[in-house]
Amino acid sequence: MPATLIEVSRAGALHERVLAVASFEGIDAEAVRSGVASGRIVIPVSRVSRRDRLCGVGAGLSVKINSNIGSSADLESVETEVEKLRTAVRFGADTVMDLSTGPAWREILKRISSESPVPLGTVPLYQVFGEALDAGRETADVEPEEMLGAVEEHCRAGVDFLTLHCGVTRRAIDLLTAQGRKLGIVSRGGALMAGWMRSRGEENPLYERFDDLIEILRAYDVTFSLGDGLRPGCLADASDRAQFEELITLGELQQRAVTAGVQVMIEGPGHVPIDQIEQNIRMQKRLCHDAPFYVLGPLVTDIAPGYDHITSAIGGAMAAWFGADFLCYVTPAEHIRLPDVDDVRTGTVSARIAAHAADVARGLRGARDRDDRMAEARHDFDWRRQFDLALDPERACEERRKAMPADEEVCSMCGRLCAIRSSRRALEEPAAD
Repeated sequence: MPATLIEVSRAGALHERVLAVASFEGIDAEAVRSGVASGRIVIPVSRVSRRDRLCGVGAGLSVKINSNIGSSADLESVETEVEKLRTAVRFGADTVMDLSTGPAWREILKRISSESPVPLGTVPLYQVFGEALDAGRETADVEPEEMLGAVEEHCRAGVDFLTLHCGVTRRAIDLLTAQGRKLGIVSRGGALMAGWMRSRGEENPLYERFDDLIEILRAYDVTFSLGDGLRPGCLADASDRAQFEELITLGELQQRAVTAGVQVMIEGPGHVPIDQIEQNIRMQKRLCHDAPFYVLGPLVTDIAPGYDHITSAIGGAMAAWFGADFLCYVTPAEHIRLPDVDDVRTGTVSARIAAHAADVARGLRGARDRDDRMAEARHDFDWRRQFDLALDPERACEERRKAMPADEEVCSMCGRLCAIRSSRRALEEPAAD
């Protein structure tokens, strides 16, 4: 079997993926190689996929963002999902995840995998349990071999990283039950697995047969994204015993996978109050050996349906400032409905803002250059350059056109009282005698 990226890096060789990431980040290739070898950096691209845009996630690299797309049985359209993919990539997604759960999921995954220029992730459990229900079976009827078979099917389809809920153990569920929660389990994969375990009185097969999963992913050089199946779904449930029990288990599994030559990311919460974000990130880094941390949000309040792209961006910027490496976007449709194409655009840009703000705060080399160029363009009233530098140039241009001033050099908010123009006169023009 060919060596995996970790094994090549551990041997001291500079893989072409390592060189590409180092070039993109503007850092020494040896730093990237060392990070991959130790498990502190992942470059999620499988043996069978072809991606034009690689991305590295982890220590010393810029913060990356993921955009979720995917249909459900209620709203299913292959072409819509392809449009969502193109929109996510166009507005800055470093990766995408196809979370389709309807009957046409294979067709959608095939199209997304063939057309995505960026790494692709999926959640195989959705399909294996969904197909069981479609066939009139109970989820408890699904056998462990079917779960492993679904994992391999996704690897063959060209998926680059897989969310697998390996840390939802019987002990973690017992702790959750004993402590109690307002919202129980809000992860789809986590809830399905917990239900399977309860109905059958058995341990999670993804945990018990983790070595089998390692062999499958190693064969395709696919990256584990160890899912946070017990993440908190509201502020009241944040940082409880079940959440951290799962995290401890994920840290143990991460070491086993990396030792075996398979890349690993760790997924994290969820809904977390602002004052608990730093603690969550620090604990993950310590318990999971500095593995790349992939966070959903976190959302910092529960009361903003329709605006959760904002609650997520606030939490995401803080999480990345404290050390998270990878932000999963949240759209305005979160908690309400399936996102549409415009939601994908809004969510992607919101997450991009959070990631960039964290890169600036971290002092990442070159991170503030674009901000400095924007300041210069505003000083010069160079509107075209301002739009070109914006994260969403079209939206910026649209907003300006809504209310053009008589004097087109300034904007319609200040008009003739423009602060920048007045400042230039006060500070840059010669003073009168």
